[in-house]
Amino acid sequence: MTRLKLKLDFWTIITLVIAVLFSLFLIYPLFSLFISGFKDAVSGAFTFNNFIKFFQKKYYYQGLINSFMITSLVTVLSVLIGAPLAYLMTAYKIKGKKLIEILIIISLMSPPFIGAYSWVLLSGRSGVLTKFFESIGIHMPSIYGFGGILLVLTLKLYPFIYLYVSGALKKVDVSLSEAAESLGCNAVKKVFTIMLPLIGPTLLAGSLLVFMNALADFGTPMLIGEGFNVMPVMIYSEFISEVGGQANFSAAMATLMVFITALLFLGQKYIVNKKSFTMSSLRPIQPSSFKGIRGILAHAAIYFVVLLAIIPQLTVFITSFLETKGSRFIAAFSMESYKQVVTTLWKSITNTYLLGLAAILLIVLLGMFIAYLSTRKKNVLTSIIDATTMFPYILPGSVLGITLLLAFNKKPLLLSGTITIMIIAYIVRRLPYTLRSSAAILYQLSPSMEEASISLGCSPVKTFFKVTAVMMMPGVLAGAILSWITVINELSASIILYTGSTKTMSVAIYTEVVRSSYGTAAAISSILTATTIISLLIFFKLSGSRSVSV
Repeated sequence: MTRLKLKLDFWTIITLVIAVLFSLFLIYPLFSLFISGFKDAVSGAFTFNNFIKFFQKKYYYQGLINSFMITSLVTVLSVLIGAPLAYLMTAYKIKGKKLIEILIIISLMSPPFIGAYSWVLLSGRSGVLTKFFESIGIHMPSIYGFGGILLVLTLKLYPFIYLYVSGALKKVDVSLSEAAESLGCNAVKKVFTIMLPLIGPTLLAGSLLVFMNALADFGTPMLIGEGFNVMPVMIYSEFISEVGGQANFSAAMATLMVFITALLFLGQKYIVNKKSFTMSSLRPIQPSSFKGIRGILAHAAIYFVVLLAIIPQLTVFITSFLETKGSRFIAAFSMESYKQVVTTLWKSITNTYLLGLAAILLIVLLGMFIAYLSTRKKNVLTSIIDATTMFPYILPGSVLGITLLLAFNKKPLLLSGTITIMIIAYIVRRLPYTLRSSAAILYQLSPSMEEASISLGCSPVKTFFKVTAVMMMPGVLAGAILSWITVINELSASIILYTGSTKTMSVAIYTEVVRSSYGTAAAISSILTATTIISLLIFFKLSGSRSVSV
């Protein structure tokens, strides 16, 4: 690492501006959160009472236990589903493989609260499946509470494991497997002695991502939790109940969440760095044909899992075209739900697109600059900026929303209730996607092209915009589309920051479901899902692949 040099040029100014922006909109809000967590709500004096209150009352610390219980089980189930699925899809010729992979990615990119809402339509108290099975004397398990959250989050998050393990298996050299077979290893033993140790670090990274997403999810437990309290919902509920006060107790709970996620992230990084290694796949695994009953069972298992995970999107789309009577759907075709969306919720659609586009333009610009600084202009400050930008990757959205409100709820920088604070939240939370893809493509570009441009009389700044930025663009746009998809589906930060004039589609879906307006919720969910699918197709076109790197 080179030493920090204070030479005032374009890149030094950009570095300082970015450092100031991150200090103002990430470090300062987090600092405000920690300070608020240690303040007494009445006197403002320093105290540990907020944390003591949390650990003294079972209602609160049970929420933390519940969160760990649900996230641990979701992680285990995601591994048990995603890893075998990735192995089967990589090692064998599966019919309809391309379509299956696209459906898996769509189920991953769609927001989990739509999954929760769809399962309520299917197997809630008045759900289609519930009524059907009741008519033949069978009582289905309730979708509400622990079991429902477990089902929805597992089906939503297992694709993370699938994508990580699939990527790792493509780098495994088949000669290792052949050597194991020649030494008498059977298929099962080969998986446990060869494959699992090779993909272990990758599996751990994917598991952490599943754990973090499950821990941070707000929409699913809020919609179907029904008394099964988890930390994000409790933080939100306490924050809303304390609005008008100092919200110190919810800040203390949010501080605990930040501390826990940071510890988990650092622990995973340490383990992966100790255990990671590089694989060179001269002879990658070649898919072989399934034969007999094994092939039939494998295909059936794959189709069943993928269909189960995509059911929420299909349910939402079909029900959006049904006529409604109150909170019930009637078996008659109607466009009434879409007409209601256009007349009453159109503002939330335009807000989603406008806020998303504004956030993405700034994400692209910041992503390109930070990627260039961290790869081409390495010093102490750029390395700190690079590390800081990845921290929001593990920060729950509800916590980020609270930190921004606590920091910018008073003058001189009063941003609460404005479009600006929502755009800031989206940029901070979703920048890592574009940043990672920008840095990845920069590592593949030789600096010789830039050096040649400068040697021909082009200034470094002009070279960046006319040469480097142009060559970076495919990778940047691919990452930007992933950022865009996650921005338009964002709920946990939006639900805390929005006002009547800044409501987005995800917030509108949530509020419509809470009001039992299932028709309009289905219609606006279909619009959001269609936007996600179109964005994914554009991503596939630009990246030239049929997979998403996470």
